[in-house]
Amino acid sequence: MAPVSKADKKAAVDAAAWMFNVVTSVGIIIVNKALMATYGYSFATTLTGLHFAFTTLMTIVLRCLGYIQPSHLPFTELLRFILFANFSIVGMNVSLMWNSVGFYQIAKLSMIPVSCLLEMVLDKIRYSRDTKLSIGLVLVGVGVCTVTDVSVNSKGFLAAFVAVWSTSLQQYYVHYLQRKYSLSSFNLLGHTAPAQAATLLVVGPFLDYWLTEKRVVMYDYNLISVLFITLSCTIAIGTNLSQFICIGRFTAVSFQVLGHMKTILVLVMGFFFFGREGLNLHVVIGMIIAVLGMIWYGNASSKPGGKERRSYSLPTTRQQKLGATYDSDDIENKA
Repeated sequence: MAPVSKADKKAAVDAAAWMFNVVTSVGIIIVNKALMATYGYSFATTLTGLHFAFTTLMTIVLRCLGYIQPSHLPFTELLRFILFANFSIVGMNVSLMWNSVGFYQIAKLSMIPVSCLLEMVLDKIRYSRDTKLSIGLVLVGVGVCTVTDVSVNSKGFLAAFVAVWSTSLQQYYVHYLQRKYSLSSFNLLGHTAPAQAATLLVVGPFLDYWLTEKRVVMYDYNLISVLFITLSCTIAIGTNLSQFICIGRFTAVSFQVLGHMKTILVLVMGFFFFGREGLNLHVVIGMIIAVLGMIWYGNASSKPGGKERRSYSLPTTRQQKLGATYDSDDIENKA
């Protein structure tokens, strides 16, 4: 039996990481939809804080078991990341509240060109013509699937603007911090999850009251709703970890482009679980266009010159540390 090549092993791990993220992301969407629509738990920001609290417990257990090694992340870097991440969460929740569903979906789609811009400016990434066209095809396909009514107002536009830029910066920063400080996904989560849990659990109840005029402490908790909240928090551990794994192995742009496969799966699963409403010919056509765009993007970005860094240098000490762990191809050619 021929030995497995390094490229084949990397492809297998990449596929497993994507599958992990897709399964957990789709799962948490379905659970949260049932929790909020069926059981009336409309406290999205507080729920996200609970997600990070459970993730923090996971990192503590793994550290005690020796699976997470001691690492260092400067406080200023942590603070910057927490600001981006929390503005992303708050911005998305407020944007959904103040905007039509159609404009909210357009805002989510605009994260891809914003992420591209960040990589081009900050990382000196250059995209080939085919890569750019494939990204455009994905945007068109997902737009056809999800964008219906489109109306916008000034405060809704402001919320969407904050959400798009903070989310794009947060995802870019995940990749940046892992590279710069040689942090694994577990290490980075160990630094960021406790801070996000603490801040969101403090701010969340007030923000949720502002958005819903309901107090989280007055919610009628019962066995079933608590089980759904616990299930949501448990799945969120995998969602948070898989996001860091995927962005660390690839880039924020690849995560956004291929991540829209989750949008397609949610639409399909909604058809099976909640009936035929909303699934019509133009939605199916949009799904097909989006999937073709994702396949094209994966092929185009993996080709030489499809997506490459024009010039990138790390401090000498950092390069030496990275050299002990990664090959130069791993460092320079992640896509």
